Amino acid sequence: MLLAFGLMVTGQGVVHGQTTAPPAIVERVDLQRYVGLWYEIAKIPNTFQRKCAAGTTAQYELREDGRIAVVNQCIKNDGEAIKAKGIAKIVDTKTNAKLKVSFVNLLGWRLFWGDYWIIGLDENYRWAVVGHPQRRYGWILSRTPTLEKPALVTVFDLLREQGYNPDDFELTKQK
Repeated sequence: MLLAFGLMVTGQGVVHGQTTAPPAIVERVDLQRYVGLWYEIAKIPNTFQRKCAAGTTAQYELREDGRIAVVNQCIKNDGEAIKAKGIAKIVDTKTNAKLKVSFVNLLGWRLFWGDYWIIGLDENYRWAVVGHPQRRYGWILSRTPTLEKPALVTVFDLLREQGYNPDDFELTKQK
């Protein structure tokens, strides 16, 4: 998810000692179908989610200006909810699969835009895989708090095909 996703940069990455091209994005994202509530199923651990112990979700809503309002939320070990509000903008309007997200707002100026690439998407929008050009970050999202085993197998196969190591992902505890 993207609690402080704005510190990421683009470029080619190194995976298992090999230079690789960035992951491939999906052909097309229908933003009307993509918005709404997503549950985090798994992620590559990152510093900006280090306090999240469970219940991580992302809520996306289309704005009138064409951008997307983002609200990420999780529960800390002590039961306190953490919420981060951000904005996403479409970078690739042909596919809607490449976005930039910012959670840093200074006097109305958005700072530190981070890459948010949709690299896997169920045809019925039941799950999505979000990646990064250098594979530093990755998330598996679902419309439900759990993802059935056949779907998880499909997602992990997709991650391997995209140059990710599925072992780098940790499962997220939902409520």
